[in-house]
Amino acid sequence: MKIGIAGAGAIGSYYAGLLSRAGEEVRLYARGEHLSAMEARGLEVRTPTETFTVRPEATGDASRLTGCDFVLVAVKGYSLPELGPALRAAADSGATIVPLLNGIDAAERLEALGVRRDAIAGGLAGISVVRTAPGVVQRFSPFDRVTVGELDRAPRARMSTLAGALANAGVTASVSTDIVLDLWRKFAFIVPMTVVCGLTRQAIGQVQATDRGKKLIRSTLHEIVDVSRAAGTPLSSADEEKVASDLFNVPGAMRPSFLLDLERGGPTELDLLAATVCRLGERHNVPTPIHDIATTAFEIATLPAP
Repeated sequence: MKIGIAGAGAIGSYYAGLLSRAGEEVRLYARGEHLSAMEARGLEVRTPTETFTVRPEATGDASRLTGCDFVLVAVKGYSLPELGPALRAAADSGATIVPLLNGIDAAERLEALGVRRDAIAGGLAGISVVRTAPGVVQRFSPFDRVTVGELDRAPRARMSTLAGALANAGVTASVSTDIVLDLWRKFAFIVPMTVVCGLTRQAIGQVQATDRGKKLIRSTLHEIVDVSRAAGTPLSSADEEKVASDLFNVPGAMRPSFLLDLERGGPTELDLLAATVCRLGERHNVPTPIHDIATTAFEIATLPAP
């Protein structure tokens, strides 16, 4: 099976490494020093239990995604538009496009770029992995989970095929019967962390440590739950309590990637995260004051200096 991976950041490179070792034909779209290092020495993958090196096809030519059976999209959301033509061509050639992006509207964004809706599936990854040097990725989390599913909830063999390939590569992979709801659950976990850590410029533990910080986490989560219900994929009270418990049990040193991007002064995934809550709140007449304030503050913080 041919599996393309669009984006050779930490997640894309990690799954390229595992799938390649398992014998799948992997085409990894990469750039810069990371691409050069893989061409010269291969891709080194480190996990809590082992280290190995493989040589997937690493390429700077996005047209190599055409002809694949599946394409896992693992770029940051703000890089998605530049891949639009290549993903559209891959879908037209028969590939199933599976975004592993943050946010809940990756499918809509892909469709707006011209990718056929019936070629798009849903996916999410639960993993902590870092690209530590050119050509090297390291997984720190003890877990490594990927969930895939059909956006229209109709059972199709392609999702089982992909999950089977991932499982054969050593990933804890599953097929969801409601991937859209699963995406909302992950969204409800990620976005409050980005909001509270971004506003305070602190790791999550600093926010968890005060009563007002705890209330801010709770209130941010509740706005997302309200929006989910108005938008047609309702998070239940049990979902809200589960996510709240997870948020209060995140290790205190956690600094979400959004905060790191914000501190670097580069592009962020604001549009996929807090700003999406604002847009959906406006569309469905649901107040989202915390997300409105946070989005405004983040937009101002990333404006170029006068």
